[in-house]
Amino acid sequence: MPKQEVWIGIPGDGRCLFRSVIHGAWLRSGKQSPSERSQKALADELRAKVADEFIKRRADTEWFVEGDFDKYVVRMRQPHIWGGEPELLMCSHVLKTAITVYMKEKKSGSLKIISEYGQEYGKENPIKVLYHGYGHYDVLGCPVTSASSKLWKKR
Repeated sequence: MPKQEVWIGIPGDGRCLFRSVIHGAWLRSGKQSPSERSQKALADELRAKVADEFIKRRADTEWFVEGDFDKYVVRMRQPHIWGGEPELLMCSHVLKTAITVYMKEKKSGSLKIISEYGQEYGKENPIKVLYHGYGHYDVLGCPVTSASSKLWKKR
């Protein structure tokens, strides 16, 4: 019998992408979920490292950042600013691991992969996040397979 997907809700406080990635990294490594307080602190730490990674990779990233690069990086350091695809890519580099983004299909309710980052770090056991399509990310806690993608629940 396939494992059920565990959808772990993350607070929508502007840190959800970073919280989801941190939480997913903990689950991926076999650790128990971080406490709310730890999750927030670790998310802010990851955000700072992601901003530093943008600067480190400026030549490769400046072209896909909207608007002025320096202003974008300063803004991204603020804890209430939402992250998106560029930040997921930088998270994969900071953590040196693959990150897979899923979205729930409206009609079938099954999960589908919409983006993959950090494939150069290996494709096995990626951090899995669920994007809801309106700026919010949560964590997926179990391996996603095509056979089990319809079986998921919110914890």
